[in-house]
Amino acid sequence: MLPAPVARHLRRLLTLAFCATLAALAPDPVAAQARAPEAPRLLPPSQQMTLREQWLERRHAQLLPLMRKHAVAMWIVVNEEFHDDPLTSWVAPPRPYAGNRDFFVFVDTGTAGLKRIAITGYSEDNLKRFFESPDEPVPADVRLGQLMDEFDPKTIGLSIGGTRGVTRSLTFDTHAFLRRAVGPRYVERFVSAADLIEEYLDTRLPEEREHYTAATAMTEYLVQRALSNEVITPGVTRVGDVRRWLYDALAAHGVRTWFQPDLRVQKPNRPNATSRGFLAVAPESTLIERGDVVHVDFGISYMGFDTDWQKMAYVLREGERDVPEGLKQAMRNTNTLQDALMRRHSRPGRLAGDVYLDTMAEMGERKIEAMIYSHPVGAQGHGLGASIDFRASQRADIGQQAQRRLRAGSYISIELNTATAVPEWNGQKVFVMMEDVAWLADDGWTFFRPRQELWYLIR
Repeated sequence: MLPAPVARHLRRLLTLAFCATLAALAPDPVAAQARAPEAPRLLPPSQQMTLREQWLERRHAQLLPLMRKHAVAMWIVVNEEFHDDPLTSWVAPPRPYAGNRDFFVFVDTGTAGLKRIAITGYSEDNLKRFFESPDEPVPADVRLGQLMDEFDPKTIGLSIGGTRGVTRSLTFDTHAFLRRAVGPRYVERFVSAADLIEEYLDTRLPEEREHYTAATAMTEYLVQRALSNEVITPGVTRVGDVRRWLYDALAAHGVRTWFQPDLRVQKPNRPNATSRGFLAVAPESTLIERGDVVHVDFGISYMGFDTDWQKMAYVLREGERDVPEGLKQAMRNTNTLQDALMRRHSRPGRLAGDVYLDTMAEMGERKIEAMIYSHPVGAQGHGLGASIDFRASQRADIGQQAQRRLRAGSYISIELNTATAVPEWNGQKVFVMMEDVAWLADDGWTFFRPRQELWYLIR
């Protein structure tokens, strides 16, 4: 048996060793987020093109029932040289088109099914896989007239009369060309193809999902790096520095963006600037300092898809190891809003407006100050389909969005925010703005990547 003083000394040593072990095993929020994430692997351009052309055959197979549903007997998509139509890469092989003015024509021939004709400036092997495309193209003004005589379409759908860019993209000069080419009899049969375009672009193929997941993973990877000490040095880095880093990172990884990256900075004991009812974008000259809350809005384009992504970071003060509890609660409030919208109120077939109203009613009961402005995503960053958006009830031109029903398998950008009074900021409200892409299953929306539940930390 050891003497009592020796035993006490050994117990102290063992206790200290045990505590040190626990400390080493305990999660360190700073150390955990300091690890550099691994870049996701993306396909090279040639493989992207090949895969998208495989999907195109599947998309064309869905087109005839959609044309009949929306009463479009002939659908004409026109691509202008150096002014690509946003539909072109979704109805034709996703390759460059530089043939002055190219026409992609889809005809419901009745019992003979769907006929696909390309009227282009030159012939191309990959185009022939999907369209009738002669080696010696007939001039468009002649060929369009021939098609009218051959098929006598009752309605001719064009990208006119819609409320969004992709549904109203036909140029004035091309519309005039079409009028001359088909003649007065068929001009009277021109109709808006907006509803057809919306359902066509909002109908996702199951095999696309893994590649949209990869696009989302790349978006997350770049944002995690941007909101870290790799890019931000408190008291040195300005908002414009982060924005320029994101542009360079896009090029380095072979992707691009469809909108300018935006940053918002909230500072304790300083009023927040607002714009159109939202927290305003910070000027590029804004210095990122200790104690700041930094938000980024960013998206990439890959495989014909667009992502849309917003995340939050906190710049630790000297001596801090973690985020103040009030900011943690602010993020929990936004997570609660996400749960309500995604899991409790969204189901295929429900009206988007009802989902919005039910979610906001729950937030009222929970006394959470919230805003929801979610929108479809996928083929475009601001896509077509059902929007769960407070503005739908305020603007006549998009009020119809509230009457659109959620479509199973569609993609959405779950975009929203909460405002929470933070005790550590003397009761100042802090906005936690989130945006995550998700797809709709029978039991609600499912994130492509796990949502943010912990603040990104900048040391």
